[in-house]
This record gives sequence, structure tokens and C-alpha cells, in this order.
Amino acid sequence: MREVDVIGVRVEMPSNQPIVLLREVTGERYLPIWIGAVEATAIAFAQQGVVPPRPLTHDLLKDVLEATGRPLTEVRIDDMREGVFYATLVLDGGTEVSARPSDSIALALRTGTKIVCAESVLDEAGLAVPAEQEDEVEKFREFLDQVTPEDFES
Repeated sequence: MREVDVIGVRVEMPSNQPIVLLREVTGERYLPIWIGAVEATAIAFAQQGVVPPRPLTHDLLKDVLEATGRPLTEVRIDDMREGVFYATLVLDGGTEVSARPSDSIALALRTGTKIVCAESVLDEAGLAVPAEQEDEVEKFREFLDQVTPEDFES
């Protein structure tokens, strides 16, 4: 497993499909995962520190975990089959719960939990970005600084 950071979310054109972009902490591979608009908004809210007046689903799950004393210890993006990514939420004590990567990422950002990705997933779907192409990534980061959660609403 390789630790990854969440770079951000954006809308891929011309399909108008949101993606979340992850990057290896100690490497040059990026992992784009196509996600739903609701999840893109949830991830963008978490990254921007937006606190809604009422808890959204991911906020509710975080609150349930806290109330039951079962902290989230790790999020694993552990498989990809037929173009579909799979994730696992790992709770204290080793309890594992299957989840979608988008929901897992949104929850991890709210709880400050480490996200890791299977080497096999990065090998299959990761995109290596050599240092000389980092300026393109920087343009993407600048885009992320300007995007708002409302940009993902249908």
C-alpha cells in the first residue's frame, strides 16, 4: 500500500463528469477516479473547510463513528475491477467495511485519516507525471483554488 494525498476535485470536459485526483506521497503517480457530483461536492466542502448548517451524510457518519468510539484508522483504495474502484474503511480494532472510494475519501478528509492505495491499483490506473510536467499539475492546483462546491451541482 502507498499513501496518497487528495489533490482535489474537478469537472472533466467534455463529459462534465467530476473526478477526484490523488497523488502518491512518495512518488510521481497520480490516480484520477471518476466520481458523482454529490461526492465531488462533499470532498470539495471538506477541503475548503465548509461546514454546512446541518450535517451531510459524510458528516453524519463521522459523528456516528465518534459517538460510538470507533475511530476510522485508515482508508484503503484496494481494488479495481472492470474500471470500477473499490475501497475499504478500516476502523479501530481492525474492523473493515467495504465502501466506494469517493465516500471513503470524503470521510477521510473529515476525520483526518490516512488514505492508502494498493500498488496494483496504482500500477493499473496511475499516471506517472515526470517532474518536467509538474507545471501542468500546478495549473490544476490553481484551478482547484478557484473552484467552488457549487460548480459540481447538476
